[in-house]
Amino acid sequence: MTRIVIVEDEIDIASVVQDYLRHSGYETAHFSDGQSALDSIVASPPDLTLLDIMLPRLDGIEVLRRAREHTAHPIIMLTARIEEVDRLLGLELGADDYVCKPFSPRELVARVRAVLRRTAPGSAPGQAPQGGAPGLVLDDVHWRASLEGTPLNLTRREFGLLQVLSRHPGRIFSRARLLELAYDDTVDVTERAIDSHVKNLRRKLGAVSPLHDWIRSVYGVGFAWEAPPQA
Repeated sequence: MTRIVIVEDEIDIASVVQDYLRHSGYETAHFSDGQSALDSIVASPPDLTLLDIMLPRLDGIEVLRRAREHTAHPIIMLTARIEEVDRLLGLELGADDYVCKPFSPRELVARVRAVLRRTAPGSAPGQAPQGGAPGLVLDDVHWRASLEGTPLNLTRREFGLLQVLSRHPGRIFSRARLLELAYDDTVDVTERAIDSHVKNLRRKLGAVSPLHDWIRSVYGVGFAWEAPPQA
């Protein structure tokens, strides 16, 4: 059974979320403080974590940061703080999605299903080299990528962008079009967040291949994949 960890200090909210998830066939565990949740996540990573930002002992952003040092399992942030800096910080650290309070429990369950669907392993690896990037290999099933044999350690959002851009070298994508193609669920994902993900993707690609700028910015339009010149 799929196991979901709920990290939420508001007991009423946690109880409702647990009820809806259990009725949908998921096994749940609840933690009301960040440190206890982190200890459990590191010891035994669940299939998905619902992580509130405002928590006692250790806030959600710090839990996310430390958890990402040990596990790549999907994490959905729950937050009443809708300031852009919080959203972008969470995405940069590896959050897979955001749900803003107050939220509908039905919508939350739908979001959980969508994220689990994107991250579910298949029966066979889906690795394939990309024509627009020599040395780049994408595993479409497990959402993993490597460049020149080096794992890129991408978030799901970053992988989706890389997948779209690298398969269409030279084609310019607007931010709105990238939202449509690279994200299964665009609720609460802004075009500004695309810039943050592209920045992180460039950094990770550049760490492996620093002599080539893989993603070209087209002022006022969007982004395009730049294949390196043929030797």
